[in-house]
Amino acid sequence: MNRIEISEGALQDLNDGFLFYEVQEAGLGDYFVACLRADIERLKIAAGTHRIVYHDYFHVVSKVFPYGIYYTFAEKTATVWAVLDLRRDPKWILDQLDK
Repeated sequence: MNRIEISEGALQDLNDGFLFYEVQEAGLGDYFVACLRADIERLKIAAGTHRIVYHDYFHVVSKVFPYGIYYTFAEKTATVWAVLDLRRDPKWILDQLDK
């Protein structure tokens, strides 16, 4: 089983998503975080099987929300660097990954 690390930036992305969805409807933010955390937990088994989309970033799409999870994988450790809304401009997404 793989190990998972979540960067501060990815935690901030999750918080931003929580705030966005919570404004839409009370409780939806909690559901968003629960779904994305479940998607991230699946990396314990599936890390490294997804498509590399930019430099060495693997990409997996959330099963429920239009968010992409961007991670690197080395030595049985998946490091989540960003959790981004896929409805954004693709250039903006690449800029976030460059940071």
